[in-house]
Amino acid sequence: MTNAALTPDPHAWLKARGRWSPFEIAFWAATLLPFFFFPSYLPLASQIAIAALFAISVDLVLGYAGIVTLGHAMFFGIGAYAAGIISSRYGWTEPLTGLLFAGLVAGAVGFIASFLIVRVQHLALLMITLGLGLLTYELANAMSWLTGGTDGLMGIDIAPIFGVFNFDLWGRTAYAYSLAGLFVGFLLSRRIVHSSFGLALRGVRENVRRMPAIGSEHRVHLQKIYTISAALAGIAGALLTQTTETASLQTLNFERSADVVVMLILGGTGRLYGGILGAAIFMIARDQLAGINPQYWYFWIGFLLMLVVLTMPKGILGGLARLAGRRDE
Repeated sequence: MTNAALTPDPHAWLKARGRWSPFEIAFWAATLLPFFFFPSYLPLASQIAIAALFAISVDLVLGYAGIVTLGHAMFFGIGAYAAGIISSRYGWTEPLTGLLFAGLVAGAVGFIASFLIVRVQHLALLMITLGLGLLTYELANAMSWLTGGTDGLMGIDIAPIFGVFNFDLWGRTAYAYSLAGLFVGFLLSRRIVHSSFGLALRGVRENVRRMPAIGSEHRVHLQKIYTISAALAGIAGALLTQTTETASLQTLNFERSADVVVMLILGGTGRLYGGILGAAIFMIARDQLAGINPQYWYFWIGFLLMLVVLTMPKGILGGLARLAGRRDE
């Protein structure tokens, strides 16, 4: 037998990992259930889909590339304001092109920021991302002539999707639109993580110092994934603006950056479905707990987070994989 026959084919391994499982198909089919069984919760389901897309964008840099961030709301907010500004200031109400525009703007800002991000690591990286987020928030607050400041952006009007589907009060169109955005974003992210590029990102995450030794342009890889992640976060922010017809400083605040990290910790980092599961758990828990006690609901979120971290350090999906006897990715 030749040495070539004994050498594992990384492309075959990636192709095998990229195949859809019956559980994945069942999961995406289940996302249609709110239309039939929980119609009164469609607005919440829309918010969950948007938060899940945002969580996936953060997971690409945090879970797969090892870029620790506490300021990713910067891109979420930039996308939200980009979609709102072209509608309220320039009268561009077509939703799909507005979504694309918001992603391009956020991605361009992410590309510029990536030159700074790849120069630092660990605690310095945490502080840089936090600082960028805070600076963007204050800049948006100061530019009230463009963003509306603390009052938010007024006059946002979104046309029906394809000229047919209006954004109704019951949230049917909003959920379908947000779910479609989540699915497309997930497909793109899934393609990335199951490619040779995704494999290189895992190598950077595991040991960034050894990657140059095998000829890997690790900084270029990090810049690419950071730009893609920023664009996805911007699209998530634009979805929020278009489905609610509002854009405010809350899309840029630190709380949003912290919340999405909590979602990933709950669901499990480095697992695309972890971001989706964490977003669903967090948003549903917040909705129910805030209804019980609007002032202290974060107490129970903190309790839930501690419980998951202590019993399942790799998140809920990591804990389930361990129970099933599966090896981590």
